Amino acid sequence: MKKFYVTTPIYYVNDIPHIGHAYTTISADVMARFRRLSGMRVFFLTGTDEHGQKVEKSASSMNITPKELADRVVVRFKELWKTLNISNDDFIRTTEDRHIRAVTELWQRVARRGDIYLGEYEDWYCTPCESFLTESQLADGRCPDCGREVERLREPSYFFRLSRYEKPLLEYIENNPEFIQPDNRRNEIISFIRQGLKDLSISRTSFSWGIPVPGDPRHVMYVWFDALTNYLTADGWPDRKGFWPADLHLIGKDILRFHAIYWPAFLMSAGIELPRKVFAHGWWTVEGEKMSKSRGNVVDPFRMAEEFGTDQFRYFLLREVPFGLDGDFSVRALKGRINGELANELGNLLSRTVSMILRYHGGAVPEPTPSRLRAELEKKVMALVDVGSDESVYRDMATAMDRVAFHDALSSVWRAIREMNIFVDRARPWSEKDEHTRANILYTLAEGLRIIALYLYPFMPSSSERIWQTLGLKESIEEVEKDPHADISTTARWGGLASGIKVKKTGPLFPRVQ
Repeated sequence: MKKFYVTTPIYYVNDIPHIGHAYTTISADVMARFRRLSGMRVFFLTGTDEHGQKVEKSASSMNITPKELADRVVVRFKELWKTLNISNDDFIRTTEDRHIRAVTELWQRVARRGDIYLGEYEDWYCTPCESFLTESQLADGRCPDCGREVERLREPSYFFRLSRYEKPLLEYIENNPEFIQPDNRRNEIISFIRQGLKDLSISRTSFSWGIPVPGDPRHVMYVWFDALTNYLTADGWPDRKGFWPADLHLIGKDILRFHAIYWPAFLMSAGIELPRKVFAHGWWTVEGEKMSKSRGNVVDPFRMAEEFGTDQFRYFLLREVPFGLDGDFSVRALKGRINGELANELGNLLSRTVSMILRYHGGAVPEPTPSRLRAELEKKVMALVDVGSDESVYRDMATAMDRVAFHDALSSVWRAIREMNIFVDRARPWSEKDEHTRANILYTLAEGLRIIALYLYPFMPSSSERIWQTLGLKESIEEVEKDPHADISTTARWGGLASGIKVKKTGPLFPRVQ
């Protein structure tokens, strides 16, 4: 079996989970579920970044230890992933012994290469971003990324010879154009490197909440040297190699420099293979305004899932905006997607199909027979839905997923859903006099919905399972996802729905919202 390793960033425990965390993690979950359905052996990693000056300061203000603060916040993230139906295989915490050992080993390998030396750092530092900055990088004397005030630092520091990897990084990025995506982000990184890379401070002495530098415990490692190593730790490094290199690092665009410059440079120094792709998505605004606590417009993913439904929220985030671009969140837009595409187009199609099978066939899926009158209409639906067809929407969907284009993948599936709605209106089974023709129409609708549920499962797992249950299928899609001997290339073949099984009448798949 082919392997696939997908990661989210590890989230800082000084944050409260918000829409940005949900967006990245849902994206990774969709990719992981899709690859499992495609017959791959998948490792999906997320976790928390628990060291650094921000955590130490916050814990001190609360009169608790940094570890106690981390323990509290980790619960929130784990609860959110459960609420959002996230299927991660591991949850890494940077305070775990396995991680401390891996980071220490990475440091020692880089040091043996001659890429670490002791010096003194004197320049600017943004504590919220955990980022070192030069005078020329400041924006009106503030951090160019978060806009907050920076502080002048002067302290002994170990440095990583980042300047040594300027040319190797450029060559690698230019020879591997898929390494950094989307293209505009790759161009940003190339431009940044061409301006010249300075050696990077990778230790601090002004606080103690971090992993001690081997042989010099007065220093703790720079939080990004620590945090980025999590992708190796969870894979079992340095004791074994399981899934590395990562096939896909999914991140927000604000941390691209750390993943596309620092991380590959550390790996090059240590003689470790680089990840295959780093994809930086955009940011969300809220009704045209930047999210901020002071404005009171931070989107709470717990509330969104509870009020509108987990699958509805997952669908909206990946349908509304092309992945990689900035997006604007509004409750009005979310309601529009729910009432329009989910309720009217997909939910109503399922309801009509099941109601007619109950009315005309006693609830049993009819046996298809050749139809003289509706053959061309039925063939068009079959061609769009059957995974083995040359015209199958799955081909476009799979191509889109390879490009990490979730919006396009969903558009492909929706093309088939809309064609099925056209089919039922043109075929008019409710006015059909020929029993065999009507049976053929209803079987086409039911089988089309079975396969559509498979395609939508990575995005809306609970709703897809409910479609299968409504169609009377005893097997769950989750069983298909986890079965190493089954994948979408066989389960999405036309004719997999057995005639005679009993459908179930249920409430609306996606209740309309006012």
